[in-house]
Order: sequence, then structure tokens, then C-alpha cells
Amino acid sequence: MAKEKKPQVETEQKVQTKYEKKMEARRKQEEKDRREAKIWRICSIAVCVLIVAAIGVSIFASVWNKKTATKDTYLTIGSHSVTKLEYDYYYSMLKNNYLSSYGSLFSYMGVDTTQDIEGQQYNDTMTYKDFFDQMTVEQISETKALVDDAAKNGFSYDVTEDYTEIVNGIVSGAETAGTSIKEYYQSMYGKYATEKNMEPFIKDGLLANEYYNHLIEQNAPETQEIKDYYGEHVRDYDRVDYHSFAIAAQTQEDASEEDTDKALMDAENKAKDMKEALESGKDFKELCIEYSTEENKATYEDEETDASLREGAYYSGIPSVVADWLYEDGRSEGDTAVLEDTANNQYYVVKFISRYYDEADDTNISNTISSERAREYIDGLLVNYGVTDVKGELKYLTLEEEAVG
Repeated sequence: MAKEKKPQVETEQKVQTKYEKKMEARRKQEEKDRREAKIWRICSIAVCVLIVAAIGVSIFASVWNKKTATKDTYLTIGSHSVTKLEYDYYYSMLKNNYLSSYGSLFSYMGVDTTQDIEGQQYNDTMTYKDFFDQMTVEQISETKALVDDAAKNGFSYDVTEDYTEIVNGIVSGAETAGTSIKEYYQSMYGKYATEKNMEPFIKDGLLANEYYNHLIEQNAPETQEIKDYYGEHVRDYDRVDYHSFAIAAQTQEDASEEDTDKALMDAENKAKDMKEALESGKDFKELCIEYSTEENKATYEDEETDASLREGAYYSGIPSVVADWLYEDGRSEGDTAVLEDTANNQYYVVKFISRYYDEADDTNISNTISSERAREYIDGLLVNYGVTDVKGELKYLTLEEEAVG
């Protein structure tokens, strides 16, 4: 059987013209552009969403941090909740006062002034941050206790005038610093400090201070109590007038022990010679000029003053080796001595003039007694003002617990 023949179908391929090729290429490019534009729009929307989200998170974090600082409890003292805002007010104030008082001495205290002080060691166990925290908690505790006790005892004080004076001082400080009042408050009292939210803390401090002065007045001693106190602390309150002159051993930094001993002997001999000259009737000031080194001679040559003379000096303000001799029982006017100061490799030539009690110190004794009594009273109040570290950021408290343990 013969095979059936299938008809052949011719496939005709259309040939594109140059124009058609050009239009096809344009169509493909337009499709590509549309795809890329869509992708770009999607990416742009995503980036915008991320930016908005980041801004939202930043704003939320800022609002949250402010809320945490101004509203949330940072620690409790007695029945009082203390916010970070209030804590920072006291912390900043005490830290600034400390820096102002002791900043010039930091080089002698081992503080590196090129670094933040808070991270440096205050002592073997505490950093300066711990120390400032401790001072802050103690100050807040005492302020709360005094304000509460004032209210309990019906004590009142109008702080308006004092507060206005402080605010005026802040305004003046801002002007001097060339900054806004808002920025000045923040630099002085913390990140979220404003004139309005600092007002109650400042006024509490003013009231507490005035109530403390009230306690001092209430605890003032009677005249006999002052006399009795003086009788128990004669050395602390008696004053002395005397002349003194130091003759130092002249040694080099790398001097041998033998050289140092020789220099000390020379200084002692000079001191003894000066003492003998005094006892023969020579003037103390003239002898100081004679025995002083060239660089110190001008100090004693000043005709307006006598650099060797000290009047009204207390025991606590005199070099110990000299003070012990001056305050010995039976010391008489005109007594002289040569005293060795081994700690400083020098000898003192000393002439006693007089020892006496100045009745103006009755006021100092009265203040001491009343302050001790007020302190004892406040310490009694503070028993009821225990501290709870709600946020767990007061490291010094754990150090105290470890020390007790």
C-alpha cells in the first residue's frame, strides 16, 4: 500500500523593517523604564516609611526619657518618691559646688583635670560619681526631713524674697554666660530642668535652711553651759601670740644621707645661735633678716609688717611641733626655744608672748553647742528616712552594705 503523502506547509517568516525594529526597541525600553520607576517608587516609599519611623522612635524616646525623668520614681526616701529630675537638681548643685570649692586643688588631690571626674577614684572603694551620689542622697534626705518636721511643728517661712533673689541670680548668670535662661537652667540643674519645674525644689531648700537656722536658735546654750564647754576644750579655744622663724636644712634633691645629716646639723647650729642672740636682747625681726636666705630676706625687711609675728592663733592653726610647746602648762612671756621639725627637715626658733581666751569666742562656742544639738536632733529624724534604690543605679549603697557585711 502506498504511503499517503502529506501536503507540505510552507512557513513564511516575516521580515521586520528598520522602522519596526526601532519601534520594538522603544517599546522594550519603555517597559524597562516602567519597571524601574515602579521599583524606585516602592523603594522610596519604604525609605520614607523608615525615616518617619526613625523620627517617630526618636520623638517617642525623647518623650519617654523626659517622662521617665520627670514622673517616674528614681528612688524613695522615707515616704517620699524622688524623680530623676529632682535627683539631678541636687546632684548637679552639689557637684558644681564641689568643683568650685576644690577645683584649684585637684592637681594636689590626684585628679586628672583633662578627664571626667566622675569616673576617677575618690578613695579606695568609691569613684567621684559614688561620692557625689552619696552627698546627693544625704542632702535630699535631710531636706525632706527638715521640711516635714517644719510642717509638723507649725513652722512657716515666706521664701518669696529669697527665691526671687535666686532667680535673678540665674538670669544674671545666663546673661554673663551668653546663653538663654532655659539653657542655663539645664547646664546648672540637669537636662530637663526648667524654671518652672525647679521652683519647688529650690523653695524646699530655702525652707529647710531656714528651719535649720530655727533649730540652731532653739538649741542655743546658756552662759554657764558656754563656760563649762570652754573648760572642757581649753586648748581648742585659747589663743596665743608668738614669734617664729624656720631655718631649713639646705640640701639637694639627690643628697646622700650623710649630706642631709650635715645640713640638718648646720640648720640646728644656726637656730641655736639665733636663740642665744635673742636671749641676749636682740630684736626677733632683725635676727630674721640676718638669718633668712636671700630669696626670703625681703619678706622680713618690710617695715609695715612683722612676718615672724602671729597674733590670736589657735592651736589647730599652728605647726604641731610649735603648738605643743606654746601650749605647755607654765609657759611664760619671753620663753624661747629651738624646735626640730623632722617631717620638713628644719628647725624653728620660737618666742612665746602670751596665751589668752577671747570672749568673742563665746559666740563660736555657742554655735558649736547648738549645731551639735541640732545635728543630733536631725539624725534622730533621719532614722525614718530610709533609702530605696528603685532604679538600682546608686552603687555606693552596695559598697556600704558590703562594708557592713
